[in-house]
Amino acid sequence: MIQVKRLRGLSVVTVAILAGLSLSACASTEYVDQRIAEVNAHISAVDAKATAADQKADQALGAAQAAQASAAQANQRIDALTATVTSIQQAPPPPRIPRG
Repeated sequence: MIQVKRLRGLSVVTVAILAGLSLSACASTEYVDQRIAEVNAHISAVDAKATAADQKADQALGAAQAAQASAAQANQRIDALTATVTSIQQAPPPPRIPRG
């Protein structure tokens, strides 16, 4: 009889411990909402940084395209000057007029 009471007492304690552990493992809706709000705040911050980086990349692209257009225009000028210099170099020298 004493052993049966001990087993019942142990089983009641075991059930109480297991019930307490199982209840403590459940997340409350408040806890979940709080964690979701933290994640959403982090996502918003990352999104803002990504948007800023995208805008900087667009500005850099615009500057690069402007530089490319300017370089192309400078190359055209150099090509035109090169042709002029080449024609001057290939022209025969003017005749020498003796002095005196």
